[in-house]
Amino acid sequence: MDRLISQLERYVPWNEQEARDREMLLYALRRLETPLTRDNVVAHFSASSWIVNPARTHALMAWHNIYKAWSWTGGHADGEADLLSVALREAREETGLTRIAPVTRDIFSVEVLPVNPHVKRRRFVSAHLHLNVTYLLEADDGQALHCKPDENSAVAWKPLAEAADCREEPVMSVIYNKLNQKLIEGGF
Repeated sequence: MDRLISQLERYVPWNEQEARDREMLLYALRRLETPLTRDNVVAHFSASSWIVNPARTHALMAWHNIYKAWSWTGGHADGEADLLSVALREAREETGLTRIAPVTRDIFSVEVLPVNPHVKRRRFVSAHLHLNVTYLLEADDGQALHCKPDENSAVAWKPLAEAADCREEPVMSVIYNKLNQKLIEGGF
């Protein structure tokens, strides 16, 4: 956990949202009990990835079964402090990609995301927060893709603007647009 705290302390926020959210993530790591596991039912860590093709024209999105919308890949830390490993594992599981790599091993983005109450695997999940760290990953858009039926029902490369225009929670369009802006302006 010390390594994750150090990574977040070094992370330079892109905007005010990231500055405030980074402070919340650091607070959680320093003060909350079990912030890396779902045992903390109020707020726990997750890792996501913004997967782009080498030309940086498309992002890989999965049709999320719960939200009924195109979404990035990602999942719960479940006790693991190496969130890049979590993001890579989830990206492989949810897309079928076999060749995927970080553009940089550094954190690409941070977000505190509200999760609405829902039913997953026939169990009710109360509203909570995902303390999310996002990584920028790259994959060849010619690779075969496969969905993960218990989580998504389709996987597809979307032009960046289309990927950001999601029908998920309204906050996600703001986040996806931010990721695209950072991708383009940051020279990745």
